[in-house]
Amino acid sequence: MMQIDVHNLSFAYGHRAVLRNMSFSLAPGDYLVVTGKNGTGKTTLIKCLLGFNPVKSGMIFYNHQDIINFKDWTSFGYVSQKYEDFNYEYPITVDELLAVNSLKKIKQPQRLKILDQLGILEIINENINKLSGGQLQRVFIARAMLNNPLVLILDEPTASIDKLNTKFFFQTVNELNSQGITIIMITHNESFDNMNYSHILNIGIDMNYHFQVREKCDLTEVEV
Repeated sequence: MMQIDVHNLSFAYGHRAVLRNMSFSLAPGDYLVVTGKNGTGKTTLIKCLLGFNPVKSGMIFYNHQDIINFKDWTSFGYVSQKYEDFNYEYPITVDELLAVNSLKKIKQPQRLKILDQLGILEIINENINKLSGGQLQRVFIARAMLNNPLVLILDEPTASIDKLNTKFFFQTVNELNSQGITIIMITHNESFDNMNYSHILNIGIDMNYHFQVREKCDLTEVEV
């Protein structure tokens, strides 16, 4: 279980402020959709939450522990937008990719279970370079799930997949969320019909934020 509390989060690259006084809280098992135009700070927020961007004490808490003292990063699974940490030219199968990317000793039966859960068990021995965009996306979610994370963070996960695979992808994320995993997803998708989200955070220009809570298909705006 992971409680997330953000208090007056501010971040700047040098003298250029990107986030200013952002606050919100997520209970364990919540599903947050983060929206906003390019350049408004969505990915910067994610990098702050993951500790990639160092923030000041008192701004982010995980289970009431300040992020500057937080150590249990295997509690988080992360799928970046462009998979910048992966070399596509290297010949490797899906199973081999998962085997070498686990921080814990995950045996093949466990890897098979994750792939089956995501509906891609049949491609376990396929070369990673021959997969479709939808298949590749789910493989990288499988990689993020290897350590049984409490929180799964997804940055523009449907940017490179077609409409049909996008629908299936959201069904997969909904299922993961129903199992108690907290979801934080950046998306430009204009329709939220296939997402069982609980909150929306819209990051506007000039660092304006609107945090909304979904209650029985309704959205209630909360001051942030």
